[in-house]
Amino acid sequence: MMVDSIKNGIVIDHITAGKGMQIYNLLGLDSLECSVALIKNAPSLKMGKKDIIKIDSDFDVNTEILGFVDPDVTVNIIKDGNTVEKKTIDLPESLTNVLHCKNPRCISTTEQELPQIFKLADKEKRVYRCLYCETKAKY
Repeated sequence: MMVDSIKNGIVIDHITAGKGMQIYNLLGLDSLECSVALIKNAPSLKMGKKDIIKIDSDFDVNTEILGFVDPDVTVNIIKDGNTVEKKTIDLPESLTNVLHCKNPRCISTTEQELPQIFKLADKEKRVYRCLYCETKAKY
């Protein structure tokens, strides 16, 4: 399979195989006017298989979402066909408006204008809890 290189844009690389579509949807890449390529199960010496997303435009990537879904991804910034910056992503300490609290009595559920904020409660188990009611996030 051949996927053209991009001149200016972003490559999200080293995505755990199978998580590329989840990242695609959470980042809202379907609404972009530029070319976007999602490559699933690409061969990788390091990972065996991986997913890759190529965005042929400057795009402000939400690193909270990337870190939440797959904290081992890398984001490569491409300018004039060359990689000018390579960012590694970590598990975010908090998530804002990425998850929604499932507790029907939580103030963030009843007060729609409040942001949905989740704090990292357990880094090893990747557990997030609602800032307002401490309900464990379900995703």
